[in-house]
Amino acid sequence: MNELELKYGCNPNQKPSRIFMEDGSELPIKVLNGKPGYINFLDAFNGWQLVKELKKATGLPAATSFKHVSPAGAAVGLPLSDIEAKIYWVEDLGELTPLASAYARARGADRMSSFGDFISLSDTCDACTARIIKREVSDGVIAPGYTDEALEILKAKKNGNYNVIQIDESYVPAEIERKQVYGITFEQGRNELVINDELMSNVVTDAKEIPESAKIDLAIALITLKYTQSNSVCYVKGGQAIGIGAGQQSRIHCTRLAGSKADNWFLRQCPKVLNLPFREDIRRADRDNTIDLYIGEDYMDVLADGAWEKLFTEKPEVFTREEKRAWLDQMTDVSLGSDAFFPFGDNIERAHKSGVKYIAQPGGSVRDDNVIETCNKYGMAMCFTGIRLFHH
Repeated sequence: MNELELKYGCNPNQKPSRIFMEDGSELPIKVLNGKPGYINFLDAFNGWQLVKELKKATGLPAATSFKHVSPAGAAVGLPLSDIEAKIYWVEDLGELTPLASAYARARGADRMSSFGDFISLSDTCDACTARIIKREVSDGVIAPGYTDEALEILKAKKNGNYNVIQIDESYVPAEIERKQVYGITFEQGRNELVINDELMSNVVTDAKEIPESAKIDLAIALITLKYTQSNSVCYVKGGQAIGIGAGQQSRIHCTRLAGSKADNWFLRQCPKVLNLPFREDIRRADRDNTIDLYIGEDYMDVLADGAWEKLFTEKPEVFTREEKRAWLDQMTDVSLGSDAFFPFGDNIERAHKSGVKYIAQPGGSVRDDNVIETCNKYGMAMCFTGIRLFHH
């Protein structure tokens, strides 16, 4: 199959629409179920590159949850703690396979953003992973293969219309890539930069020690940024992205956005949030929305009289600003990547509030000295990679 006609492009008025191979070769994908659309394929192909690279860099199965051509989450297949299993809503599934753990982490880091995601998996989708996918609101999945049981589970999703794509993992794209904007063709070499420890060797701060676990997290951050719409910043801890700030014009806004998502990830692990007395008839998505409001500034939207009764069996106490800060102060050893240099030390100040200890960024700002000085104030180790990772 050389081409595949699509229902429409980014919007219903954009017709005709298709994906095809300009050189006349076969498409490297098979649609096993459903009818993926234009945006689905953009998410699928960007996500596949990300997980393929994560797997190569770490040796672990990888998954990502994509929305609107940027990852909402990305992770490798490390075991979940009991608390992580609970906040990701998978505590009832027992022991997970490594691939299932990777997707639970990728989906669970920012469940609000992952709602209605497109999933990319580095390995053959197994039944355990398919069971997690089936229970979530999602548009589709791309993987190099599916077990018979997994495919049967996925085909039953969305009344049989769930999008399931198989990609040829041996496919190698052309070295030159092109796209059109306003009828004008753009051409560039593909970004084939390999993210490895060598990029983290130029440590410019007083603190020089970056342990192996942090190097893995920094690699996850940089690989995630490689496929995130710029400007972008990524916080990572324990083998998963916990906060991604994508597509912001100002880098400090990226850092704040990603930091607030990382904070929410950690706040959800606080006993006060874990033990919220939800009514049994409240669905997971509604619980996610409620938790997001409860830990934010608009908590009275769910705690006001007449509102809390619809969600809880009893009225929860307010999660005060002081309590939240005290809990967040326990978050440590977070890694942070940036797709371009930090122009001011204010980014480091914000990162410190979310427990960042290790940083990888290109360097090259006229204010590098100020950025390094701010890192030294907090005992952070920062490396200059010398490499920008813009993606558009």
